[in-house]
Amino acid sequence: MPLIRPFAGLRPVPERVEDVTAPPYDVLNSAEARERAAGKPMSFLHISKAEIDLAEDIDPYDPAVYAKAAENLKKLVDDGVLIREDQPRYYVYRLKMGDIVQTGLVAAASVKHYDTNRIRKHEFTRPAKENDRVAQIEALNAQTGPVLLAYKSDNEIDGLLNQVAEGAPLYDLVADDGIGHTFWIVEDQAITDKLSAGFDAMDAIYIADGHHRSASASRVAKTKGGSDDDMSHYFLSVIFPHKQMKIFDYNRVVTDLNGLSKDDFLAKVRECFDCEKESAPVKPAKSNEFGLYLDGEWYRLNINPELVSDDPVARLDVSLLADNLLGPVLNITDPRTDPRIDFVGGIRGLEGLEKRVDSGEMAAAFSMYATSMEDLMSVADANEVMPPKSTWFEPKLADGLVSHVLD
Repeated sequence: MPLIRPFAGLRPVPERVEDVTAPPYDVLNSAEARERAAGKPMSFLHISKAEIDLAEDIDPYDPAVYAKAAENLKKLVDDGVLIREDQPRYYVYRLKMGDIVQTGLVAAASVKHYDTNRIRKHEFTRPAKENDRVAQIEALNAQTGPVLLAYKSDNEIDGLLNQVAEGAPLYDLVADDGIGHTFWIVEDQAITDKLSAGFDAMDAIYIADGHHRSASASRVAKTKGGSDDDMSHYFLSVIFPHKQMKIFDYNRVVTDLNGLSKDDFLAKVRECFDCEKESAPVKPAKSNEFGLYLDGEWYRLNINPELVSDDPVARLDVSLLADNLLGPVLNITDPRTDPRIDFVGGIRGLEGLEKRVDSGEMAAAFSMYATSMEDLMSVADANEVMPPKSTWFEPKLADGLVSHVLD
């Protein structure tokens, strides 16, 4: 059973790709999606966020939403906006955001290898979000949102992808957010075979983002039954070399100091951290270092080295902050559910943290050093789970460039 395989993609005709391509379904709420898709009848948001075509007060999980998504997908096919590949193909997908350039392979990944943990996970999933993706896949008979995967960088595979990318692209566009999306079809059968063999030789590949999409694909495969070789037992993925992938910091803000005065709070912080006031915003430059913004001032925190273990989860910066400050000092013991904590993607900058605190909405903010891909893979290899909100990947994959039909 291959780890990955080519598939007959459903994709836009080139002259319509800019009309179709949209941000991923989970980065916009319904109101934002409605605004973004206004006047754009071919936008893939009409499929990924089909509630925008129904009453504004409709529950996005209402069965009518999934039925509308299927109707909208069928219309794009019937109108010739989306076409089906005449044979199974791999695709090469390059993302560009500023200095970040990553070139990966679009493929169908095996549910069987996901179930047996050769496609490795690092997050828990939530039933409601899984149910949503299951309903979407079943309504469309297709997976339209790719799972972001990583492989340990391999010179031969990296070279094959770059070789394809030297040719003329099928699509080359810059989205509204300035991110470049370039897309090639792998037409050389020899390259296709080498890519398949190269991935089959790997011990594992890793989910970076898309745990709910992959979990839902597994559930759909079980419902459909049939052979592990059926296309319904594979899921849409884009696989990048880990050295090219960028994880941004995922910062924390808290609503209060757990009844402590500023001085008492800082005294408790100093029990586990070296704490020095700084004259400028603190963006941590290394692991085990944190920034603290409190009462209009920045502090640099360095955790006492003896508190850092070799455990792949406990040594993560997000764990060190949770285990030595958020929990014991602020009594935030479950960041996943506690309403007193919120999370701010590092792409918003340190100004985003200052704004939340200066407005009075939050009492303090913590800037984090970004989790590394090596740390993510170590956690997954240990069959462990990372703390919530440990990673923020940019740039994001686009929806609509290619979909995976299950038959």
